Amino acid sequence: MDSFEINKMVGAALFALLIIMGVNQVGNMLVHPKKLAEAAYKIDVPDAPAAGGAAPAAEEADPPVAGLLAAASVDGGKKAFGKCAACHSVDKGGPSKVGPNLYDIVQAPKGHMAGFAYSDGLKKTGGEWTYDSLYAFLKNPKAYAPGTKMAYAGSKSAKERADLIAYLRSLSDSPKPLPN
Repeated sequence: MDSFEINKMVGAALFALLIIMGVNQVGNMLVHPKKLAEAAYKIDVPDAPAAGGAAPAAEEADPPVAGLLAAASVDGGKKAFGKCAACHSVDKGGPSKVGPNLYDIVQAPKGHMAGFAYSDGLKKTGGEWTYDSLYAFLKNPKAYAPGTKMAYAGSKSAKERADLIAYLRSLSDSPKPLPN
């Protein structure tokens, strides 16, 4: 192969790169994307420790659920349930989805839905879904029931959790009395 052939190949490669750069510039002139003011979907990420390895400040203790439920909004809870609706149904006698049906869940036994494969982590918690246990579970399912299959990361907002519990309480033929 002589130098003329090599020059033709190098020239062709450089010409191809020039075409790619030109198409990129024309595309950037034609399309002007709008930047969002805030993220469309927020992901809760725990705060990293401060420089020097100091631990973050202790979390504020949540107010008791009994006080929050008195002012909770069923409509706010229905809106918050939108995050849950992909995995849970709430119709009376409705089928399970990825998660169990949550109709009449307040003060129902944990693992109440026959035929649903509950995780071992949730089975170990035992008892029934009291207002306090629902409140704790909705804050951080993985901490409440280690080994749970539930993918929901939890809600840091105490008000949102109380609204959600008020909505779940309303899904019953005879809603359970509020705690004192």
